Amino acid sequence: MRGATKRILVEVTGWTLVVAGIAALVLPGPGLLMLFGGLAVLSQQYEWAERRLAPVERAAMRAAAEGVETIPRIVLSCLGALWLVGLGVLWIVGPPAPSWWPVRDSWWLIGGIGTGITLIASAAIAAGLIVYSIRRFRGPGSERARAAVDAPGDPVEPDRRTAPVDPSGPAGR
Repeated sequence: MRGATKRILVEVTGWTLVVAGIAALVLPGPGLLMLFGGLAVLSQQYEWAERRLAPVERAAMRAAAEGVETIPRIVLSCLGALWLVGLGVLWIVGPPAPSWWPVRDSWWLIGGIGTGITLIASAAIAAGLIVYSIRRFRGPGSERARAAVDAPGDPVEPDRRTAPVDPSGPAGR
């Protein structure tokens, strides 16, 4: 029973991270990081997930390197993290709906303290990723890290579904 429980836990965690990562590619959040994490978890069970880890990791590292390429990008990223903290504090404090609010007051700052804590946690994750990216891609030895990100990766194995099929079947091998 332990094997089945572990497999279910790996499946649920991996797929949750993959779906959240895909959503965070267009919504605020570390989409490539979550997608990579989900694929890393699923790669314990599936070969196809393992094959897709390297390209996603390369894309995530390239995005991290480009995010700290210039000082204005770093400043804007830090301002975005501070903006999330401000929104989180606003949600936690929960002021009354303003007079210009066009819908019912119950729709003002939906989620309350839970949303506020999540926003502040997202800001902390963003700040940690900014610091990591600066240290990795702008600090000492960053030339090697940047070159590794810019270098073309290993070719991805062809998908088995597109591989040529032996007409004689398994018995003829």
